[in-house]
Amino acid sequence: MEESVNSSAMSDTQSGRFVAWDKMTDVGKDSPVVPSCIDANLLKQYARQGYWAKSHSLRGKIYEQIIKAVSCRTVTPDAEVYKDIVGKIAGKRNSSTLVLPEFVDGSAIPNYCLNADGIGAVRKIVVCISDQFPDISFCPVLPAIVALLLHYSADEADCFEKVCRLLACNDHTKHFVDQTFLAYESSCMTFGDLANKYCQGAHKLIVSASEDVLEVYSDWLRWMFGDLPFNYAARVLDIFFVEGFKVLYRVALALLKFFRKIRTGQPEKSANVRADIQSFVQGIGEHIPVEKLLEKAFSIRLFSRKEIRLLRDANEKALKQKGITVNQKRHNVHLAVNVENFKSDIVSAKEMRAIWSWIPERFALCQPVLVFTTLDHGYSLNRFYTRCEGYEPTIILIKTTEAEVCGAYLSTDWRERRRGGNKLSYFGTGECFVFKLQPEMERYEWVIIKHPELEAPKSALDACPESPLQPGILDTESPREQGLLTSTGDPADRLSPFLATRHFNLTSKATSMFMAGSAESIIVGGGGCPALYIDGNLNHGTTGRSSTFDNLPLCSETFQISVLEVWGFQDTMPI
Repeated sequence: MEESVNSSAMSDTQSGRFVAWDKMTDVGKDSPVVPSCIDANLLKQYARQGYWAKSHSLRGKIYEQIIKAVSCRTVTPDAEVYKDIVGKIAGKRNSSTLVLPEFVDGSAIPNYCLNADGIGAVRKIVVCISDQFPDISFCPVLPAIVALLLHYSADEADCFEKVCRLLACNDHTKHFVDQTFLAYESSCMTFGDLANKYCQGAHKLIVSASEDVLEVYSDWLRWMFGDLPFNYAARVLDIFFVEGFKVLYRVALALLKFFRKIRTGQPEKSANVRADIQSFVQGIGEHIPVEKLLEKAFSIRLFSRKEIRLLRDANEKALKQKGITVNQKRHNVHLAVNVENFKSDIVSAKEMRAIWSWIPERFALCQPVLVFTTLDHGYSLNRFYTRCEGYEPTIILIKTTEAEVCGAYLSTDWRERRRGGNKLSYFGTGECFVFKLQPEMERYEWVIIKHPELEAPKSALDACPESPLQPGILDTESPREQGLLTSTGDPADRLSPFLATRHFNLTSKATSMFMAGSAESIIVGGGGCPALYIDGNLNHGTTGRSSTFDNLPLCSETFQISVLEVWGFQDTMPI
């Protein structure tokens, strides 16, 4: 029966000669019937359920339909171009001797149940793509994408055309493949930010085991396209084509959650957490079925596409400020707190590194700079404001007379307090958080991140499916998520800060009281009791459970300040 299944599958596509069919044990004989015109929600359902996963030919037909619908540049290399250039580029040489372009960054061609001819075909296709797309400067997942699509293409030329259409997509609402180091690194930083918020246990594990957390997260796309077994990667690709880039973040976060669970149960732990994650992903079939992985991925309630895009744009801007350009091939931008130069009267360099692992990745690129300390600048709120204005963001550290240590990460310049005139008014964004370090370490983020149900039900417009498909058109975002429809119609609204409260339909103002300041006091976290209240003399304070952060008291509920420091970020210093 297995032979008839394999021969049936091979007969559906000429590319069958590239496949090691004896390894394709999960390919079914009978193809499910799919209507020629598929409703958007139905296609999404089919993709998530793996409806065409057991039919090699049906998956190929679905991919053909989806990729043909991608809007491309006017001049996009097609199958005929490949036939014209492959002889000139590859010649009669053995394809195994072809050198992959530098932009793959050393990525190997994954086996993906391909035979030797298939691996050679992937190598030729990638080299020909390099010839036709000279602007690609960094694309380590390209060999894996080509290897996957070769399975579902008529031949090499057809696979070349499919990949070229993805690379040449000119629809700003879609994002298929990063082609520069700037784009790739900003996606890695964005994933790091999401892992910091949605996988705190795994993030904490990685921070404790790695000197450079972002270096670990820089592999996140390779986990799915390169490390995952073929049948897992193909299922991810199914949903990615239908729902867009956001699903990749979901799956990678689910991989981290399962990794942490497996790692916690291991008696002996390796010191190389980066290699351990790769090994776990490559051998995931021994632990987690693909259905369970996807179920976990879609149980994670991520930010909206608009929020993720704003975050990614902010990360890209930070990289540009570091001198990274679209032509950059590679650059080490992963910085940590400089232990030799760091000096604080409240925290050690190790403790500051822990705080640095909590802050957004775009600011973790910067070294901390001491802006204000009561030991040098006195216990004066006016002086506090004078020295802190112009810095965004800032970190407040407090050491009490009882040797307790706590603080807050504050996303917004203290100058914003002036907008309320003489009235105490709250400002800031959902990136703010509060924490305690001594006698124990704990961080409390915006309550909406852990409890999204506190956001009011979305309107009919916001409740659009994640990937509404019009006949013949593949959309990955609703109109509001594309930024085409906003509350004000002002183009500036599309460039608003990540996690700005106006992006959320909050049920209570108390959940968005991030920070406030007046001549009499500073408040962080409102509703109920302030998470932190500091008086105008910077001498006494209180802490309690706030509605904004749903935090426990950060130290003794009434405390006296021994030392207060404010830290800014070196590359965000005011001019």
